[in-house]
Amino acid sequence: MGILIVDDNQVNLFVIEKILNRAGYNDYKSFKSAMELFDYLQIDHPTPVEKPVDLILMDIMMPEIDGIEACRRIQETPHLKDIPIIFVTALEDSNKVAEALDVGGLDYVMKPINKTELLARMRVVLRLKAEKDWHKKQDEKIRNELELSMQVQTSMLSEPILHDHILMKASYLPANTLAGDMYYWYRIDKHRYAAIILDMMGHGISASLVCMFISSVLRDSIHSCSDPEYVMDELNRWMHTLNSRNHHIPYYFTAIYTVIDTQKKTVEYVNAGHPAGFALIDGKEVVALSDRTCAVGFFEQIQVRKTTLSYQHTLQLLLFTDGVEEAVARHGQESGFLEAAASSLLPAEGEPIDCILTREHQTHASDDMCVVLIQAGNHLTENL
Repeated sequence: MGILIVDDNQVNLFVIEKILNRAGYNDYKSFKSAMELFDYLQIDHPTPVEKPVDLILMDIMMPEIDGIEACRRIQETPHLKDIPIIFVTALEDSNKVAEALDVGGLDYVMKPINKTELLARMRVVLRLKAEKDWHKKQDEKIRNELELSMQVQTSMLSEPILHDHILMKASYLPANTLAGDMYYWYRIDKHRYAAIILDMMGHGISASLVCMFISSVLRDSIHSCSDPEYVMDELNRWMHTLNSRNHHIPYYFTAIYTVIDTQKKTVEYVNAGHPAGFALIDGKEVVALSDRTCAVGFFEQIQVRKTTLSYQHTLQLLLFTDGVEEAVARHGQESGFLEAAASSLLPAEGEPIDCILTREHQTHASDDMCVVLIQAGNHLTENL
């Protein structure tokens, strides 16, 4: 228990020390000026050593720097601003006392000091300090756990692919530490690749946990059978199972799941309630990957509708979550802007989202944003 006493009068220091000793508070230090206090706290040091201080008892009227200014400077110092300050003063000017409380003082005691009153006010302030310290530790623990969860979630995202006539890469911008957006791709065999982009209802901790659960189910499903209809049926079955155990908030997600065959030059896809991505076929025709299946998790059984597209030379898929659509609309882009962005082969370098939104427009998003770019064709190998 660290208590600091600041008073330019030696008699006052002696009286307060005597009261503290008799009450069992033995861990205290006394200072005759605010400057001595600042030196002890290293308030102006570029890399101060934080000292355990639980309370400051400070006089208001002191030479050079009075208690009000000292309190103001302590409040302006990040690592000191949570130290509670009780003013011990002979002032009867209520305006001055009010000013002392306005700059950050928690309480005050009038001189001559009443021992019972001082100790009672100290106990209240120290109890508040202990509760605040406990909450700070809990907040730090939560921040550390969120950081670990974010690392786990990020580690489940796929690394970019650029080989064998195919490019797969993504931009991933969570609005919070944890996100409800997810993407994943998997090389099925020499010529076939499965890829998904999904958007879980909501964002934050609960959405990210369900997202990680679905990510595990997805991997198992693709390994069993990569067909889009089978995979989406499996994901819906597991989501329904999860919701049947959860009677508070039913979870669901939208997704586009694709299987690209670079030998047959086809792409099979299912769009389950997701914003329509775009396919650029042979650099000429733009096709919307339309929504023909309901979102996953709403019903025990859903009718999954698969669509197949073919290409001769090149294929480009531009997939995105609704956070991207909202950002485009928020910054005044016309409704056909995303289709226009997909109408030419995008560069393999850089971030896919940079082709849609400026860096400035990517900041301060209210929702998670994810963009997946997939390209297939001989031109990719030629550029390696």
